[in-house]
Amino acid sequence: MASDHGNGNMKRVLIALTLTGIFMVVEVIGGILAGSLALLADAGHMLTDTMALALAAVAFHVSKRPADARRTFGYQRFQILAAFVNGLSLLVIVGWILFEAMRRFISPVEVTGTTMLVVAGAGLIVNVIAFAVLHSGDRDNLNIRGAALHVAGDLLGSVAAIVAAIVIIYTGWMAIDPLLSVAVAFLILKSAWALVQQSGHVLLEGAPEWLDRGEMQQKIVERVPEVQEIHHVHVWGLTPQELMLTMHLRISPDVSNPTAVVRRVKATLKDDYGIGHSTIEIETDDCADH
Repeated sequence: MASDHGNGNMKRVLIALTLTGIFMVVEVIGGILAGSLALLADAGHMLTDTMALALAAVAFHVSKRPADARRTFGYQRFQILAAFVNGLSLLVIVGWILFEAMRRFISPVEVTGTTMLVVAGAGLIVNVIAFAVLHSGDRDNLNIRGAALHVAGDLLGSVAAIVAAIVIIYTGWMAIDPLLSVAVAFLILKSAWALVQQSGHVLLEGAPEWLDRGEMQQKIVERVPEVQEIHHVHVWGLTPQELMLTMHLRISPDVSNPTAVVRRVKATLKDDYGIGHSTIEIETDDCADH
């Protein structure tokens, strides 16, 4: 089931990659014909997004590779690395948009509004389709979220370009182009920063934010009374969906079947917290690590 879900996510990214790549070429041609620096600059933005989508597709492919002697947990973490890189690239794009907008406030660029409107309208259609394809995927997958954020940035850019083209056609006010670009940049910034934080948290092997370790330990003690103490608890994830745990359990020396105790603890971890891989060390005396 997980493999099928992963294959579906990869197909969605490949569809979005194809649509974005094709329209990037169209936008370059339209920008040259219209003499529009705005369209050519957006084509550069879409080139970055095409590379980001390609990275996401590669990440899904690499993550399916089985574990080996050097990568004993497999390659699933590559998806998180791709999401982190995509988040950073979005922050770079935001910085570039703000810089370009400031430059255009100082030295306005003449734009052919009609051609800009046609190309931006076509871009909106392409980006809506690509975003819908990605949005129907696994929303908890950071790699999919990173790809979708790039396309969402293009979608917002297309909307801004359409509005700017209409204003330019009817009023000739060129400053509307950089003004709307700044608004789009700040919309992208919030989502991009959240993606960098969340993917960085996973890469740093942070515990899931929703997990209350104290509550988890208390629940284990209540359900498995043979457990006298729990310590050295570490929880992290290969991905937000693939959680791992290690812990030490001190149990009474007279427990006849420690393995049964471990099974009951593992069942609680799996059923209540979705932790499918746990390594539990049993102690009947002082902790060996002290």
